[in-house]
Amino acid sequence: MSGSPPPSGGFVRRVGPFQATAINMSQMCGIGPFVTIPLMVSAFGGPQAVVGFVAGAVLALCDGLVWAELGAAMPGSGGSYVYLRQAFRHRTGRLMPFLFVWTAMLFIPLIMSTGVVGFVQYLGYLAPGLGRTSGDLVGLGVIALVVLLLWRGIERIARITAVLWTVMIASVLLVIVAAATGFSPHLAFTYPDHALDVTSGHFWPGFAAGLTIGIYDYLGYNTTAYMGAEIKDPGRTLPRSVILSVLGVMAIYLLLQIGTLGVVDWHRMTDPHDIASTSVASAVLERTWGRGAADAVTVLILITAFASVFTGLLGGSRVPYDAARDRVFFKPYERLHPRHRFPAPGLATMGVITAIGFLIGRHTDLATLIQLLTTVMVIVQALAQIVALAVLRRRRPDMRRPYRMWLYPLPAVVAFTGWCVVYGFADENSPGRHPVEWSLAWLALGCVAFLIWARRERAWPFGPAEDQRERTEGAVVMEAGRNPGGR
Repeated sequence: MSGSPPPSGGFVRRVGPFQATAINMSQMCGIGPFVTIPLMVSAFGGPQAVVGFVAGAVLALCDGLVWAELGAAMPGSGGSYVYLRQAFRHRTGRLMPFLFVWTAMLFIPLIMSTGVVGFVQYLGYLAPGLGRTSGDLVGLGVIALVVLLLWRGIERIARITAVLWTVMIASVLLVIVAAATGFSPHLAFTYPDHALDVTSGHFWPGFAAGLTIGIYDYLGYNTTAYMGAEIKDPGRTLPRSVILSVLGVMAIYLLLQIGTLGVVDWHRMTDPHDIASTSVASAVLERTWGRGAADAVTVLILITAFASVFTGLLGGSRVPYDAARDRVFFKPYERLHPRHRFPAPGLATMGVITAIGFLIGRHTDLATLIQLLTTVMVIVQALAQIVALAVLRRRRPDMRRPYRMWLYPLPAVVAFTGWCVVYGFADENSPGRHPVEWSLAWLALGCVAFLIWARRERAWPFGPAEDQRERTEGAVVMEAGRNPGGR
């Protein structure tokens, strides 16, 4: 976890800089912007929705710098699990890393399920007669195919990811170019009266909803941090993959958002019966280049959606492995596939939860699913990890840090504030769904699961504190070294 090579029989460092950045960008720029542009327009009530993408980019970049420093210093598989364990073990033992893994087992598959929901939405453009049941079956089939493709060695997966990344870039660029050929500044930059009046009672709830959608679109900039044990030269590769992917996708999203608003009247995006509300990119292509081009690019968008789910489950399935191996999560998750050396139990579990999340999204709405997954991840991952950065800077100043956050602590403060806004407005932006209450219930259930696990493992609070345990284990190892033949 501190940067040493993976143990014998574990992961192998085979993912290079280009592949690492491609993995992040494929996860970030998947189906997200193609399905959330109408949601963003509805949240802001007009084409000023571009503000939401800018705000999401700022939050993603600031939070990405937190990931960059922690990931470079502790490049183990599991991402936040590694950082939280190092930061909080002196006060709460293994509670915080356990709770992170517990929540990650939910919010990572929920993110992937939104990609499958978007896949089915765009498939509906090619097959207008696709019913709800047929769409459900198609989505479940996509999830099964992703899990099947991931059931293999990382070197093959890296090559697949590079191909999918190329398709993703092609689909996004084609939509951007098509929008440029039919762009109308009047459509893109004519805002309703008082659209940007920050003193009105409607602006800030809309901004919070837009920020939630915006940061959802950028999620994935941390995917390679979950794969730290499989990254070549992680001290350099991890920070670069995070920062370059955020900056690259930021530019792509702004061009995509503004271009789309300059072709399709934003009122169409708020009409649930209009194709622009579910397949806005296809509507752009149809209006500018005709139906044939729209069909062709829609196929590329479907591949892009598939790529985002593929890369997300690739990184996320590594989270419970390292925790279980270090005796911080349930033991069955420490097993690797005997031949291909990937965490089979974690991948299988997240595949099942992705399927459940997909069905929830299909039978409620995509905005509710986004609110739920963001609230679940805020407390134990986003906020706790920012605190962990400050704790480790103070408690472990001697730790090797190949990358240090620029302008520290300003980006960390901005990220902390942004995540608080996302969480604080969640219930208001999803009336009747209660995402905050559901997130707290899941956290409480995780505390119960931790107590059951801790009692079985005789860990704190049913055993010695973490520091005492480590001193005892260290003394046993030293004594064995002095007397290897003793009893």
